[in-house]
Amino acid sequence: MKDLSASRVLIVDDVKTNIDILVEALRDEYKLSVALDGAGALRSVEKNPPDLVLLDIVMPGLDGYEVCRRLRAQESTRELPVMFLSALEDVKDKAHGFEVGGNDYLTKPFEVLEVKARVRSLLKAKAYADAIREAMARDLRIAREIQMGILPADLAAATRGTGLDVHAIIEPAQKVGGDLYEVLRVSDDRIVVALGDVSGKGIPAALFMAVAITVLRTLARQIPDPDEILRRLNDELLEQNPRGMFVTMQCLVFDLAHGRVSFAGAGHHQLAIVSRGRPPRLACPSSGRPAGLMPFNPVERETLSLEPDDTFVLFSDGVSEAMNTAEDFYGDERLLAALSAGAGGSAADTVTQVIADVRAFTAGAKQSDDITILAARYTPTTAHARRHSAMTTGNPGADRARALSICT
Repeated sequence: MKDLSASRVLIVDDVKTNIDILVEALRDEYKLSVALDGAGALRSVEKNPPDLVLLDIVMPGLDGYEVCRRLRAQESTRELPVMFLSALEDVKDKAHGFEVGGNDYLTKPFEVLEVKARVRSLLKAKAYADAIREAMARDLRIAREIQMGILPADLAAATRGTGLDVHAIIEPAQKVGGDLYEVLRVSDDRIVVALGDVSGKGIPAALFMAVAITVLRTLARQIPDPDEILRRLNDELLEQNPRGMFVTMQCLVFDLAHGRVSFAGAGHHQLAIVSRGRPPRLACPSSGRPAGLMPFNPVERETLSLEPDDTFVLFSDGVSEAMNTAEDFYGDERLLAALSAGAGGSAADTVTQVIADVRAFTAGAKQSDDITILAARYTPTTAHARRHSAMTTGNPGADRARALSICT
């Protein structure tokens, strides 16, 4: 816990005599700053943040009530202790001081010993609260490291030699969050890619995320089809779920030997597809409910033939529902426009393009939800292309059109 002698106290009063008395009483115990009016107090707080403000009320310009209101309106000073020292002794004045956010109220003329006792009490309480917050922040940092360690660490290694280029980014709204993604190579020619969004935020969502991705990983190694993976995930999460939490998810299984990809969704947003010669589009809406809610989940599978340079973009609703300062949503149209502007690039280029566009749109607004984006770009290797060509008969373009008609 912080040594109280290192604490800084800001004294705000327009009467020099009052300041002199307080400085004389406190200078041997704490670091001191002085302001002669409300505006000066706010400037001093911004320049050299104190641990406590001793605040007069009746001052020229901004009065003490308004100064306290403004301190409480700023996130950085919301918890800063404020003690009013005022000649206003009416109960209504005191009540108003507490209503605007004051922690204590002492009337003038005051006893120096009482001022010193109350200052010490407020500073001890702040030091204790700061120590608790620092411990919690440390634990959350560790939790975030553990959570990020659960996600696949080396996407390039998981897809090497397959013709798939995969890149992903996750930005929790808090220190830890509930979004997840998976890129799992279950055989030489089979890759499972998934992205999910757990209900809620913070530590509960992070714990449920860890359970969901662990179960998903196990099921993906055993089950070949994305719809059955999600149905089984639903059953497993439902079995031990006392808080009634759930996860939405898109799951893709790339069958590179046959040049196709199968999709299934459990209550998740559509994915976006970028192809040569076509504008980016949304495809394959979820047929099932979020996993973990109800015993039966009617997830259906859809299949699409792969073409060179097809890019599949999965994202959480922290992207489509990101808000700017006017509380407008980023939305699907902006996403598709961003994908169009970055069409033809690598998976990393695609993710970078989208996240930069989201950040530009939300500039100045507080992030309200976890943001996760994953792009998977298909560029067949020579071996896969030769094998696919040998398997393909008839009119490939017509086959592809029929496959697309299933999804859109």
